[in-house]
Amino acid sequence: MSWSRPSTAFCAFVTLLNDRLGESIVFPLLPFLLASFTSNGRTLGLLAGSYAIAQFAFTPLIGALSDRFGRKPVITACVAGSVLGLGLFALTVSINWQAIPWAAGTGIPLALLFAARLIDGVSGGTAATAGAVLADISSPENRAKAFGLIGVAFGLGFILGPAFGGLLAGLNVTLPVWAAAGFALLNLLLVLTLLPETHGPEARRAMPRKRDLNPLSALRRVFSNPQVRRLCAAFFLFFLAFNGFTAVLVLYFKQAFSWGPGLAATAFLVVGVVATVVQGGLIGPLVKRFGEWRLTLAGLGFVIAGCLLIPAATIGNAQPVVFSAVAILALGTGLVTPCLRALVSRRLDDTGQGAALGSLQGLQSLGSFVGPPLAGLAYDLIGQRSPFWLGIALLTGVAMLVAGGLPGAAPAAVKVEQHQEGGL
Repeated sequence: MSWSRPSTAFCAFVTLLNDRLGESIVFPLLPFLLASFTSNGRTLGLLAGSYAIAQFAFTPLIGALSDRFGRKPVITACVAGSVLGLGLFALTVSINWQAIPWAAGTGIPLALLFAARLIDGVSGGTAATAGAVLADISSPENRAKAFGLIGVAFGLGFILGPAFGGLLAGLNVTLPVWAAAGFALLNLLLVLTLLPETHGPEARRAMPRKRDLNPLSALRRVFSNPQVRRLCAAFFLFFLAFNGFTAVLVLYFKQAFSWGPGLAATAFLVVGVVATVVQGGLIGPLVKRFGEWRLTLAGLGFVIAGCLLIPAATIGNAQPVVFSAVAILALGTGLVTPCLRALVSRRLDDTGQGAALGSLQGLQSLGSFVGPPLAGLAYDLIGQRSPFWLGIALLTGVAMLVAGGLPGAAPAAVKVEQHQEGGL
């Protein structure tokens, strides 16, 4: 196995990178890719959220399948699904549908785009399974170091995706999606040729009961625990708010400031750089100095400040104001996500950790599904700036839940731990 471990870790790393890269390339360009099909916020929000709901529904099943049948077949199927989803999306936005008499003016292109996003979302269990591969090949004392690859891959994905997406979109707006599909295909070839099976037959587990694979059952269990109920509600509402206004962010840039794909992608590049610096290097020292409770509230303040700045920008000052705003947003999110997760973790005993933290991922996906359509509806019916005001109202509610989420425990009395988070 000594010769295969470097290739195994490399395959896991590329798979994790592919998981983030495909999303970070496509997401900032969605309003431009959809321009010939629709320009309303509702459709954009539903399309942005469809990936999250598919991931929410199928991730528990994918994890169970990898425990039952091994890591390699599951990763292979998931990466193949990513190739199919991204390829179908790229093909759909590249076709001139108006030149096809029987398809012009129909809902066929949008149906194909939704199908592509759902396929990609169903295949989104690659990150969890790649993480399981890293756990399989690492000794307990080296596991934290191995898991550091997850943070590195996610950080690189959030930086490289918008960078390459904006650069390629300058040549052709559909080219970045083809590049994402090509990288997924390369990932598939590496998995097929280099990745060994790391979960042998002796370690296989039987499939759990159907009700245990229901993601809603896990959420019901975590909300039945009074120790973490308020904090879990805060976690869900935070991602509902954040993913809501970010889903219509590029559409707002496009319509309010006449920005093209390059500037829109640059804004997300700023987010990736700041978030990677915060979560990759600053979060540990900050937690030691201030504690998770204070940092969570401070992070929420930064996100609210970013939400206030964006609608205050005008055409004349859009670039400096917006880039400052998204940097503040990234700073706030980089603080809130790991610290709020840590607050939940510390209020549970060891036996409840796995289920509760897994449920937080489900809450994040569910919030990422509900938020974008809600923000898109507000964008269309109330006004372009309304998703930001809605986000501010929800984030204020999150701050109230967090402030009251540690009854009887003063912030200074809470034990401080260092936590790092791999993504936004």
